[in-house]
Amino acid sequence: MGDSKPSLRWGVEQKLQFIEFRLFWEGHVNRSDLIDKFGVSPNQASGDLNRYIALAPDNMVYDKSGKTYVRSSAFKPLFLKPDATQFLSQVRSIAERVITPEDAWIGNLPAFDATPAPVRGIDPVVLRSIVIAIRRHEAIEVLYQSMSATDPEWRWIAPHALAFDGFRWHARSFCEKSDEYRDFVISRILETRQTRAAKKQAVSDAAWEEVVELEVGPHPDLSPNQRRVIELDYGMENGSVTIPVRRALLYYALKRLGLDTDPSARKPQDQQIILLNTNDVPGASA
Repeated sequence: MGDSKPSLRWGVEQKLQFIEFRLFWEGHVNRSDLIDKFGVSPNQASGDLNRYIALAPDNMVYDKSGKTYVRSSAFKPLFLKPDATQFLSQVRSIAERVITPEDAWIGNLPAFDATPAPVRGIDPVVLRSIVIAIRRHEAIEVLYQSMSATDPEWRWIAPHALAFDGFRWHARSFCEKSDEYRDFVISRILETRQTRAAKKQAVSDAAWEEVVELEVGPHPDLSPNQRRVIELDYGMENGSVTIPVRRALLYYALKRLGLDTDPSARKPQDQQIILLNTNDVPGASA
């Protein structure tokens, strides 16, 4: 991304980013793209394209036969850093029906699908109450169904953060009943009612504040070529990558990465990665 990015109003810059997104990922952009995405008039769309040309004259040229602007060979992003994760997150959001194809910036979607995941039954009113309690640093009374009890019970918790373990959303909270910080699965909070000032503040949640670094490398029993592709897959440099994770979320991170069991319990082709600093990671399997 260039160093001389101009200072522009947010709405203007968003449209220029969209133009650049389409140029990078699809190779072309035209007035109708801007009209459909932002609801602007044809004249305004032409003005946005002309503004982009004025600011990045070498990035696109007009193809008369196709009646569209196409990416030039000298293209260099000025407003948007191309990001594969951003592109794929839009595809994933469409696959999971979080957004519609019309909401995405991708014009010509590739064929795609995603492995199905159960829809978590989070009550939006419950979530709103938890978020408000977090913002106000309050304790809130919740009706919670624990897996260690046969029936739900009312208890006071003081949530201070939301956490996602890859499958479920949790409210990281101080539990007044157990007198400790715990993760409460939000979909298991059936109701909420009164709130009051919290007895403890989040600053005392040491497990949330402490960050543990996982040093991960390819399984040593893989072939050199297999190890090389795993290094690329995980963005490793010099045979390893460091993944920071809050100690409160360490259990979930190790489980999701398959690092919660002995590496010898599975074939190298299935395990693929190992934890290199097991002595520095509490609860890790050596």
